[in-house]
Amino acid sequence: MITTANIPDRGDKKRLVVIGGGFAGLELAKKIDKRQYQVILIDKNNYYQFQPLFYQVATGGLEPSSISYPHRKNFQKNKDLHFRMCEATFVDPDKKELTTNIGIVPYDLLVIATGCDTNYFGNDSIKENTFALKSLSESLLMRNRILLSFEESLTTTDDSKRKELLTFVIVGGGATGVELAGALADMRKSIFPKDYPEIDFNEMDIHLMDGMDRLLGGMSQRASQKAYDTLKDRGVNIHLNKTVKSVEDSCVTMGDDSQIRSRNVFWVAGVRPNSLNGLSENSYNRGRLVVNNYNQVEGYNDIFAIGDTSLLVSEDRVKGHPQVAQVALQMAKNLAVNLNGDSERNSAWHEFVYKDKGSLATIGRNAAVADLGKFRFGGWFAWWLWLWVHILSIVGMRNKVSVFIDWVWSYLNYDVSLRLLVRPKFNKMYKEEDLQ
Repeated sequence: MITTANIPDRGDKKRLVVIGGGFAGLELAKKIDKRQYQVILIDKNNYYQFQPLFYQVATGGLEPSSISYPHRKNFQKNKDLHFRMCEATFVDPDKKELTTNIGIVPYDLLVIATGCDTNYFGNDSIKENTFALKSLSESLLMRNRILLSFEESLTTTDDSKRKELLTFVIVGGGATGVELAGALADMRKSIFPKDYPEIDFNEMDIHLMDGMDRLLGGMSQRASQKAYDTLKDRGVNIHLNKTVKSVEDSCVTMGDDSQIRSRNVFWVAGVRPNSLNGLSENSYNRGRLVVNNYNQVEGYNDIFAIGDTSLLVSEDRVKGHPQVAQVALQMAKNLAVNLNGDSERNSAWHEFVYKDKGSLATIGRNAAVADLGKFRFGGWFAWWLWLWVHILSIVGMRNKVSVFIDWVWSYLNYDVSLRLLVRPKFNKMYKEEDLQ
């Protein structure tokens, strides 16, 4: 029998339970009026993680602590906000109860901000034989894989194995794929040869592939072409209109049956929303929770969804909003305004209207692309703009300073000493499911 979770009494306040401490959930928890609500923030990790810079941790450009921040430190001064590290498994809308792995959490209002995970499109061979990049732990695993490949290439006497170790395949031509390919290309030129002088880096191949006919499908045609040209100039092999059929035995087989042999296959090709059991099937569309203009989940007045897991369809956005940080942040702010003003009368609420502030993507050192309204440009200025926007977006002053110092040091001497191959040692204090 599942017992009630150990949470302080709410008193005369309404209890607002927020599932997920990412962009949307954290922003809502900050903005909500604690005088009206007791807030319970639930996350399976005890820290916030800044997803746009995962690739820099994976390539040894930043330390993990620079892009993460403890939830409890964020809310040390908020007595009516309680954090619980757990995983939500089921919601009972009739009883207004959320079941978690630490017990049942009763709620008055529930906000689902569970974000997205990697989408393998039902292909088990891809899931089992590739490396994803949707969490801090996956970033560290990818960093280990990259460094281990070079260490092993030094010791092998098998030429075919060495070629597989020095071949890197990135599947997915969105911002993450482009940024990861650009970072590896920069390191191949300026960093890896200093660490591994015995390796002939002419043998190192970087492949970037996507099923669409251009890179950065969510940005302008000009940005796509700029990214393509820059990566080609830096020696990245780009494969467009290419889908991956399977990844088995260090062999990537594409839809046209062509193959690339590699032990380093990085899957950043798609995302799928994290769903929650217990809600009506009518509440879901393509895995995302259907919401109205106030972010209320279809069929429920007291359950909301914000960020990547929500789907708000309108005449001008028949497929919903893009699953990006700006949408999540704006949804959270709008919902906080509505709940803080009047949690009973929808007629007084503000409908959510997304204001597109533009898109940025870096392609490597001194190279980036920017789509800012009518302004579309790339190169050195776009790269510096990308740096400053990301520094300002990182949570925690110490983290902002740390990232700034690492980037300046890297820019001046092309070498940040963060390429550590740290492998966790299994210990019985960790349950097997905690290591997934």
